[in-house]
Amino acid sequence: MYIEQRLADAEGIDPLFARDVAERVRSFALRGGKRLRGRFVWWGWRAGGGAKAGPGVRSALRLGAALELIQTCALIHDDVIDGSSLRRGAPALHVAFAEDHTRSGLCGDRADYGRSAAILAGDLALAWADDLVAKLKIDVAARARVHDLWCSMRDEMVAGQYLDMRAQTDDSLSPERALQIAHLKTALYTVVRPLALGAALAGADEPLASALCSAGRCAGVAFQLRDDLLGVFGDPSLTGKPSGEDIRSGKLTYLTAVARTLSENAGDTGSQRMMRQALGNPDLSDAGLEDLRRLLEDTGARRATEAEIERLVSRSQEQLLQASLPQPVHDSLSALLGTAARLPLTDKASS
Repeated sequence: MYIEQRLADAEGIDPLFARDVAERVRSFALRGGKRLRGRFVWWGWRAGGGAKAGPGVRSALRLGAALELIQTCALIHDDVIDGSSLRRGAPALHVAFAEDHTRSGLCGDRADYGRSAAILAGDLALAWADDLVAKLKIDVAARARVHDLWCSMRDEMVAGQYLDMRAQTDDSLSPERALQIAHLKTALYTVVRPLALGAALAGADEPLASALCSAGRCAGVAFQLRDDLLGVFGDPSLTGKPSGEDIRSGKLTYLTAVARTLSENAGDTGSQRMMRQALGNPDLSDAGLEDLRRLLEDTGARRATEAEIERLVSRSQEQLLQASLPQPVHDSLSALLGTAARLPLTDKASS
């Protein structure tokens, strides 16, 4: 297994580095998650003509594994940026490193140490992902297509994360802005690019790749809107991350942007005041969070978000029909797109 070889390489560099950093990256990558990106690579490849028993299977699987590693990087760094304490039902990596600092009696600030070590761990996961893609045994044309898409995806991932962070500090509060960030941060990275990478690996033509990407774009935005709902209404014991974290950090989501717009249109100054007091308040109490949940229900924001998810899911299925896929491939990809977009509030959101 590739990741085991990289762990052995790390051991050869330095045993402490291997134990503290490389092993944590390995454990994080293999623990939990829905493996959506790898599954979309696989079905993009199958849609492009890849045969499940053909010679390209190994490359498709390794490309999917590379996406899981870049996702590992993204989640580790995201938790540092957001100050999240929990991921996939366990302490976030920067928290785990901080706990190591305390146990080992190291000098310096434990929180700074934890964040710095986690950033390095995320960098290592990204390096492993890039190396895995670079070593794919594919022809020159396929390599060029995959390389270009991979580079675009990395840039988009960073841009989406930056805009998401920036939106917490400015007045970008409209539903349209929230959808733009959802498209860049989540739809492209989670669904569109993985589908495109798989199709490129298989040598799919432009019309087919375009239809797949259009279907993936709608499903990917729906996926983010569902994740926004999970972040507020989901059960932490099932989602694997704290409830209300997006509220306390002041993250711009379609859900809260719609609530703000609806309350403004209705002239509901009480709801507007409550949102101003709650959004971005790290000390918001559990009772205050529950009050905000009721507000999101009462304003119709939750209902509007769920309606937008359903609209995007329907549009995704319409776009998928344009790809004219063999029925078994169409059915499997259709089900995967629907599953990604309609994750129930009791499903695991450890993306």
